[in-house]
Amino acid sequence: MNSGFLVMRVGRNFAARGLFLLLGFCVANASLAQEFDAGQQLLHDFVNDVKSLSARFEQSLIDANGDVLETASGTVDIRRPGRFRWTYLQPYEQHLVADGLNVWSYDVDLAQVTVNPQAELLRNTPALLLGGADNVLDDFDYMGSYEDRGTVWVRLKPGNSAHGFSKVELGFTDGTLSRMMFDDALGQTTLIALLDVTINKRQADEFFVFVLPDDVDLVGVPVIAVPDSAADR
Repeated sequence: MNSGFLVMRVGRNFAARGLFLLLGFCVANASLAQEFDAGQQLLHDFVNDVKSLSARFEQSLIDANGDVLETASGTVDIRRPGRFRWTYLQPYEQHLVADGLNVWSYDVDLAQVTVNPQAELLRNTPALLLGGADNVLDDFDYMGSYEDRGTVWVRLKPGNSAHGFSKVELGFTDGTLSRMMFDDALGQTTLIALLDVTINKRQADEFFVFVLPDDVDLVGVPVIAVPDSAADR
């Protein structure tokens, strides 16, 4: 399964790839060396100190010739571990909600909701970073950092091709994640700009609960939580 598993009209790969990369780093706790350079320190602080993030985003898919193939924009809210609400407002309204058990994809114009088990959906995709394991960043090699026009860029290379991308760059402006770039095997680059970023804002549990709208088609069967008492039998 690749990163383009969601039924979304903003291009399946395009819509999913940036979201999962961002969320993955927000649920991870990295095991890094005790002595950090500037880039390592920014990455360490981000994955250890950021418990929630809210922002507007602008996303572009760029081909190997530098031409922009697709653009989209919307809002994103995440909370570690494994909760998010990612909303595409342009060019079409679409909602992605992860509640810890399921990922819900709601295409407003098509009046269709697709639900998949969260653990299964994220396997062998960039979304596996959402797993929240303490050693998740051990799958990445730190390739150094550089500064460009006030933004410090951190370079990471996935150690496993199953991630679905070949290179990751995270941009930090004034210590806050503001840009993301990653390349895939086709030579395409996804660039995400985060705007009006708010860190560690309190978010109600209900915000990450998907409520099925009336008069929509539901595709898939959601996973139901098993009560602790039943699981112990």
